[in-house]
Amino acid sequence: MTKKYRVNKARFFNAKLTSIISITLVLVLLGLTILTLFAGKRLSEFVKENVSFSVMLDYDVTDAQIAETKKRLDNMPFVKSSRFISKEEAKELLIKDLGEDPEELLGYNPAQDCIEIFLKSEYANTDSLAKVSKIIKAESTIDDLLYQQEAIDLINNNLSKVTALLLILSAVLLFISFTLIRNTIRLSIYAKRFLIHTMKLVGAVDGFIRKPFIKDHMIMGFFAGLLADGIIFGILSYFGTEYADLKTIITTNDMMLLFGAVLVLGLVITGLAAFFSVNHYLKMDTDSLYYV
Repeated sequence: MTKKYRVNKARFFNAKLTSIISITLVLVLLGLTILTLFAGKRLSEFVKENVSFSVMLDYDVTDAQIAETKKRLDNMPFVKSSRFISKEEAKELLIKDLGEDPEELLGYNPAQDCIEIFLKSEYANTDSLAKVSKIIKAESTIDDLLYQQEAIDLINNNLSKVTALLLILSAVLLFISFTLIRNTIRLSIYAKRFLIHTMKLVGAVDGFIRKPFIKDHMIMGFFAGLLADGIIFGILSYFGTEYADLKTIITTNDMMLLFGAVLVLGLVITGLAAFFSVNHYLKMDTDSLYYV
């Protein structure tokens, strides 16, 4: 009797462990998908915030006016950072691009003093640029604002396509994850289908029957979520040491949101899967239980 009890206990433990491992692997896949979304968002911001705009200053602008203009630009809500490029620096850049000194050909330095600005990511789009350009050009010491509209439109269009693709992929993987976890839980509840039927026969209501199954599987989902978070953290730690730039793309806040999302998904998906799986057997008549 003791041996049989031990065998049954071992089978019960193995079944639970197998279910938790299966759910953990699915949650890891789902967590990495969410991580890809966060990385895509950060990369999008990084690309947009590294597009430069040249604020061309008047030819007769003084050093004091340059300093004051740069200060006003830095205080504008849409400017992330800026740097001053003098006529001499601009001429050196022209020499590198043209391969010869334009001052020797023209007799004067055609370059202007300018302030190179970098906008915050949310302003680096066509609609906002029109308003930004109008505000900057209103400055008395500024001659013009130069930027490559076609390049900016191309960047925004490509980033929009990538974001849409990632969202579709996430939705598909969420559906697949729910299906896989639901099948795993249905298999674990399958062995108890006659117990569910017996409880119905003695008058137990559906909610009373469902409650222990949902609670049990949500606990499994919680532990699976913790394991999945541990695996994802291990993956991030490994690649973080190999690629230092990863830490600038995936922030601490992103990681905390990711770990929380994986735990919540583990609880919600397992709870819903248990609910639907128990309902599946609650609706069956006695004869059907022998043929499923």
